[in-house]
Amino acid sequence: MPLEAKKVRKKKKEPTAWHNDAKNTLECSPLTVPVSVSDEEVVSGNSHLLNDSSGKANNKDAVEIVPAKQESNPRKEQSVLQAKLTKLAIQIGYAGSTIAVLTVIILGIRFAVKFFVIDPRPWSPFYMNYLVKFIIIGVTVLVVAVPEGLPLAVTLALAYSVKKMMKDNNLVRHLDACETMGNATAICSDKTGTLTTNRMTVVQCFLCGTHHLDMPKYQNLPSNVADLLVTGISINSAYTSRVIEDPLKVELPKQVGNKTECALLSFVKDLGKDYQAVRDDIPEERLHKVYTFNSVRKSMSTVIPIEGGFRVFTKGASEIVLKKCTFIFGRDGHLDKFNREDQDRLVKTVIEPMASDGLRTIAIAYKDYMYAPETPNQIQITSEPDWEDEDSIISALTCLCIVGIEDPVRPEVPDAIKKCQKSGITVRMVTGDNVNTARSIAMKCGIIRPGDDFLVLDGKEFNRRIRDSTGEFQQHLFDKVWPRLRVLARSSPQDKYTLVKGIIDSKLNPNREVVAVTGDGTNDGPALKKADVGFAMGIAGTDVAKEASDIILTDDNFTSIVKAVMWGRNVYDSIAKFLQFQLTVNVVAVIVAFVGACAIEDSPLKAVQMLWVNLIMDTLASLALATEMPTPDLLLRKPYGRSKPLISRTMMKNILGHAIYQLTVIFTLLFAGDRIFDIDSGLNSGLRAKPSEHFTIIFNTFVMMTLFNEMNARKIHGERNIFEGLFTNPIFYSILLITTAAQVVIIQWGGYAFSTATLTLDQWLWCIFLGCGTLVWGQLITTLPTQRIPHTFTWGSGTPEDDAPSLGQEGGSSGSLSQDVKSRTGQILWIRGLTRLQTQLRVVRAFKSTLEDMEERRSVHSLHSLRSSRSHPKQLSDISYIDEDVKTPSPNDKRNHTPDGETAPLMVTSPGSTSSGSSSLTNNNRYHLLLEPTKIHETSI
Repeated sequence: MPLEAKKVRKKKKEPTAWHNDAKNTLECSPLTVPVSVSDEEVVSGNSHLLNDSSGKANNKDAVEIVPAKQESNPRKEQSVLQAKLTKLAIQIGYAGSTIAVLTVIILGIRFAVKFFVIDPRPWSPFYMNYLVKFIIIGVTVLVVAVPEGLPLAVTLALAYSVKKMMKDNNLVRHLDACETMGNATAICSDKTGTLTTNRMTVVQCFLCGTHHLDMPKYQNLPSNVADLLVTGISINSAYTSRVIEDPLKVELPKQVGNKTECALLSFVKDLGKDYQAVRDDIPEERLHKVYTFNSVRKSMSTVIPIEGGFRVFTKGASEIVLKKCTFIFGRDGHLDKFNREDQDRLVKTVIEPMASDGLRTIAIAYKDYMYAPETPNQIQITSEPDWEDEDSIISALTCLCIVGIEDPVRPEVPDAIKKCQKSGITVRMVTGDNVNTARSIAMKCGIIRPGDDFLVLDGKEFNRRIRDSTGEFQQHLFDKVWPRLRVLARSSPQDKYTLVKGIIDSKLNPNREVVAVTGDGTNDGPALKKADVGFAMGIAGTDVAKEASDIILTDDNFTSIVKAVMWGRNVYDSIAKFLQFQLTVNVVAVIVAFVGACAIEDSPLKAVQMLWVNLIMDTLASLALATEMPTPDLLLRKPYGRSKPLISRTMMKNILGHAIYQLTVIFTLLFAGDRIFDIDSGLNSGLRAKPSEHFTIIFNTFVMMTLFNEMNARKIHGERNIFEGLFTNPIFYSILLITTAAQVVIIQWGGYAFSTATLTLDQWLWCIFLGCGTLVWGQLITTLPTQRIPHTFTWGSGTPEDDAPSLGQEGGSSGSLSQDVKSRTGQILWIRGLTRLQTQLRVVRAFKSTLEDMEERRSVHSLHSLRSSRSHPKQLSDISYIDEDVKTPSPNDKRNHTPDGETAPLMVTSPGSTSSGSSSLTNNNRYHLLLEPTKIHETSI
């Protein structure tokens, strides 16, 4: 509810789209401001609001807890990695099912031939035990073949990355954004606060005909001009903007509120005056009229009553305000006329040099309405002016001063941009500053360099190049501009949206561009939504921008985006490591079981042993390999791309190479192990036979080779030093040690439960030696040149179908899926059946234990948790002013059309604060984090 309000305009935000506020705005006077509800935005005026309910106590938020109705086509485009993994899982499942069925059939045929053809015997119920054993072996082969750890590995990699990214100032709201950043090829970044420090300081000024490179003193200025300047800056700004001095004078003064206004207030202090004293003399309640900043006027004006009339103070973009000035103070405070020639000369001699130094230029002016004018610049009135006639009010101004405000580039940004460029990511700056300022900052950041053949355009020229004579967007014209475009200055939110959508829709390159965008204002919402990954500013960003984003930068720093790229690529690497490890185990285990069934009527690896191997290669391997930390080397490679194979030639070489070694060792031990170790053979043993040392050595050697190969699997790009970074991941080596210890316990004391016999020390050493052989064999495999391997030895190349079902996803929406998606319903149900089948393996294992007169029950649970996070409450002042990037819409309505020809989302420039203290997030079938509500929400716009 309102405590105080002045000319408040509120916008009701539609839940499904971004709309022009003209249709949804309520004009409110101080006595008629209605009670505000969640999702209403204060877009202009000044107000103090008391928040009396939030969250579930809010009627609107309580309703939003109930899931909204499904849209006509609510399915979200599946990520590239998810689609490829789904396809891989289905194909592996098909192969595993085929081999499992063949294994059962071959075992059954051999049993029937042996007992009923070669040596005919009467049927006995005892033979059912053999059939049950064969079915158990087949089910076990199927269990090992189906990659149930694949979705777990993806979830763990994403969840672990999200948790760690919080420490790198990336608050991930949508899990798939982390993965998508690994494919990012373009970043469209704001300037203020992202590339720069967002600590504004006035370093130059043009005052009374003199260009001051150092700050002048109040006593050295004409008193009439100095008084007007101090008063104009002090009251023509949000009263919530202030500069707080450090009592100990150790740290720099703290800037609270709008940074540009804080810079001007600091300028007043540098002149030797106190802005707070002026505000105390003219409190906010005495302000007669306030024209708040918006993207149309690009200025802010305040009207105060004075003796004999009214005074209007104006400040804003220098080139905009100067065009409305007809007078200027010259030397010694003399009032001079200011015509168009004087304006052009001032632009060339003052404004352009300031902008070339990377300074933001702000002009400060005033105008007097007097009943009895005394000077030529005063406007005579007979009654109070029509304050709603804004064009008339903000005209015939008198220029007081032009200031150049510096926003230094963050010291770490140039190196971060250099890393992006080396890693194949194009960085573009989109800002509301003029071209000269934008070019200077881009040069300092390293986005452009002297001699580069890149484009630096303003919004007007940008739209002229990409639209036809009728003002319609043309993709073929846009494709001639965007590859060379590096800086877009004086741009509007519609320009940013057009840029992002145009790059994404471009067919200029074989692979679609993956675009990341930063934004902080309300009007950045459409661009953040359209981008593959939207980054909102956690400090300067509005609630609307945060709702539309995928990741929130809690420090508003560009370097945090680079860290997000590292984590995104690390997700791909983690999944690739897991695949390389798991597929090797899959190939070996399935072939051993199948060949064993064909050759010896039994599987050398018993069902319970294969379940233990399945646990190692699925759950434990997911934990070990999906939690690797990213390294700077990730930024030395180009983006993976949407069409890059999921399993590369190097990975396929490692998978097949290690499978050959392990199969050779296992089959050697299977058919000659009894003679090598001088032990009894386990071949052709009976159904009730005791566990043999022969098969125990095979099982133990297989596990040892698997564990050592887990270290090999950490390297997927042909690196030789497999021990590099081994001890930087405590989860990995802890699981390795725990698994080894568990294997010792299983072998030495497993007995009938695990079908193992106790091994001697010599036998253990041989098993470990053969396991270590995978490390040496891995070096030999690395020596083989990958370039000579045909490209056919890859898997997952090309762009997957968008409608591929995801693992564990409830398939599709009712009544809205296309025919090709419906045709996949059987596949979805089939893979769900396989997953449920794995869940039921405890019953199978218990049944086998019953046959062996041993009752053993064991449950394996995998648990992962994702800690939700809360964002910090926003600062009191959340004003959009000249320092906000991308704020100027074009007066040309045609610029509001998107690349597809539809009307672009048009929004109010001022980042209006939501009236309620809580942030009501839109329902878009994603994970959301709620912003923490504040009890008193103060809005000044």
